[in-house]
Amino acid sequence: MTVTVATLGFPRIGPRRELKFALEKYWSGQTSLADLQETASGLRTAAWARQQAGGVDWLPSNDFSLYDHVLDTSVMLGAIPARYAAITDATELYFAMARGTTAGEDGCGHGHGSLTACEMTKWFDTNYHYLVPELTAGQRLTPGRAKIVDDYREAKAAGYETRPVLLGPVTWLTLAKGRGIDPFDLLDTVLDRYAAILAELAAAGVEWVQIDEPVLVLDLDERQRRALTRAYAKLARQSVKIMLATYFGSLGDNLSFAANLPVAGLHVDLVRAPEQLQPLLQAAPKSLLLSLGVIDGRNVWRADLAALLDRIEPVAATRDIVIAPSCSLLHVPVDLALERGLDREVTQWLAFAAQKVAELAVLKRALNEGRESVPDALELASRAAANRRTSPLIHDPAVAARIDAATPAMRERRSGHAARTAAQAGVLGLPPFPTTTIGSFPQTAEVRKARAEHGRGNIDDAAYDAFLREETARTIRWQEEIGLDMLVHGEFERNDMVQYFGERLSGFAFTTGGWVQSYGSRCVRPPILYGDVSRPAPMTVEWWRYAQSLTDKPVKGMLTGPVTILNWSFVRDDQPREASCRQIALAIRDEVLDLEAAGCKAIQIDEAALREGLPLNRRDWQHYLDWAVDCFRLTAAGVADATQIHTHMCYSEFNDILPSIGAMDTDVISIETARSQMELLEGFARYRYPSAIGPGVYDIHAPRVPTEAEMVALVRLAQQHLRPEQLWVNPDCGLKTRKWDEVKPAIAAMVAAARTLRATP
Repeated sequence: MTVTVATLGFPRIGPRRELKFALEKYWSGQTSLADLQETASGLRTAAWARQQAGGVDWLPSNDFSLYDHVLDTSVMLGAIPARYAAITDATELYFAMARGTTAGEDGCGHGHGSLTACEMTKWFDTNYHYLVPELTAGQRLTPGRAKIVDDYREAKAAGYETRPVLLGPVTWLTLAKGRGIDPFDLLDTVLDRYAAILAELAAAGVEWVQIDEPVLVLDLDERQRRALTRAYAKLARQSVKIMLATYFGSLGDNLSFAANLPVAGLHVDLVRAPEQLQPLLQAAPKSLLLSLGVIDGRNVWRADLAALLDRIEPVAATRDIVIAPSCSLLHVPVDLALERGLDREVTQWLAFAAQKVAELAVLKRALNEGRESVPDALELASRAAANRRTSPLIHDPAVAARIDAATPAMRERRSGHAARTAAQAGVLGLPPFPTTTIGSFPQTAEVRKARAEHGRGNIDDAAYDAFLREETARTIRWQEEIGLDMLVHGEFERNDMVQYFGERLSGFAFTTGGWVQSYGSRCVRPPILYGDVSRPAPMTVEWWRYAQSLTDKPVKGMLTGPVTILNWSFVRDDQPREASCRQIALAIRDEVLDLEAAGCKAIQIDEAALREGLPLNRRDWQHYLDWAVDCFRLTAAGVADATQIHTHMCYSEFNDILPSIGAMDTDVISIETARSQMELLEGFARYRYPSAIGPGVYDIHAPRVPTEAEMVALVRLAQQHLRPEQLWVNPDCGLKTRKWDEVKPAIAAMVAAARTLRATP
């Protein structure tokens, strides 16, 4: 029996975020399309070379994207919304769908007027964002160029035989949003296109293709099952072998169904769902090549290789298998070897993409040649696992005692919504349709440079503090001048909404180069939560106090909530996630109470990632929602009635969890609704959501500047679902990634829109 190694995908951004910088230079007109394509080609070739040198037998191609692989699939299928019909250049079209356009803005949108981008939301339960396919009644799919074929040929010309990666047709249709149409009505048309692509790949010399159907780990309805049956009956007739890839969870009730689809191979996630191995072995025909996802593709912990071998050796003795990461390595940083400042003890517990490939190579050799062929590697892994289990860095008895002492009363506000609303109105004195922003303002090149110079020691603490104070003061003055009602300090001292807090809490470690892609050119450096969490000292109070001293208008205190800190970190896997979340909740509670004691009357506790942590199977939802809401309430509920608690949530579908959002018991929630034309508010109205809502009227993820009329129209749409007194006027999200020359006219238009709304009931 033979064991081989595969990767389902490799990080696209490059070890030093080369793709990010190439994209942003191209969008700004500093470089040409040829320059961008040259960088992209270099990143692809380097990834193939690195993986092959690391011992990977099945190299992926078409796992690379200039923006998003779901958008790539939409373009491949010709699912182009009608508003882009005038754009004939393929590259301009692609980036218009991703980012929208503003007339005359730059080389990506000039000459086409102002076009909104496609809606964006989270990829299953990850922090990666994808562009939602849009389908309308009567729409014709006009297939575009098959990038997957081009990428395969590029790899082959460079000397690499690859297994092309293709997002599965049923997953794509499941993710699509239909307007006046059920996306599955287009199944036959979509399958014809997939069959044609597989034929092209076969003609180019492809033997195997990887088709990703993560939808198989969801609770499938009968329509999806029929679609999967029809899809693979048709696609299996093509002259390529299909490795059907599932990930992010257990196949569960779909296991036997998936194992008996007419495909040549099946990949399963044994990290998220190790319990499915034995049922899989019983259900899978001997002819089915099994790919076992045994290395965690979504977290950064080093594997206990000896323990993995104990599980895999009996399987490898009876059949050929492929071993692989649980999913694409898109979700982890590229290379731990680039890190220089991490604690040495913590470092030995970690593995990034390159190290995970090396772990697979050790496992392959041990399985094919015996453990005695790799004794040193196995010993190092075992020693690291043992050290992590016993390290005093991880366990803090004081934190455990505080968790035990938490009481139910700590989760309850003192009064109901009506009493709180009256108390807050008396303190804040806000007009109808109050305006605010979500928190951050542009992190300009000057801000980033000052932070970098301070980090290198070239600017001392006093000079850096003076710089940040001036940026804050300038931003407060501008907000007053423009007429915003509730101000923010701008967050110039913060590198990231999670990292900033993690750096000030115990139990977290931070990388210098541990970047992962969030969407497009947007990259984040998730903290590594390795131990018990507490707050040694106040984290935001002095910056809030300084900002409030500059104005008579209320300034929000800005915090990140415990569930978002948890979900946007690489989280320890040696205790339940909810246990770590409660530790964070108590730490942030301390900050909430210190802000209130300092005089802060409005505190925003962002839970941008609450929805994305929702388990993929409905049977597990309530347990997660119960502890997630409990953690938020533990954080927020200690304040007086007159203190207004805000929260913000990012792109998500909320309608199916509205009772839990209501149970958070906030005073104001802001959500992202600009791209979806207030669609989310229908659910809030049906639920009779009692609190105030700030539905985003300005899509900050695209460079276009919306008009006052657009924003008024969006709020008018919102008024069809909510009472006027419930509505706030704000952007979709924070403004950190935008430029001031975009933000200033957009916020001015937003304030003007609010004044128009007040004047014309």
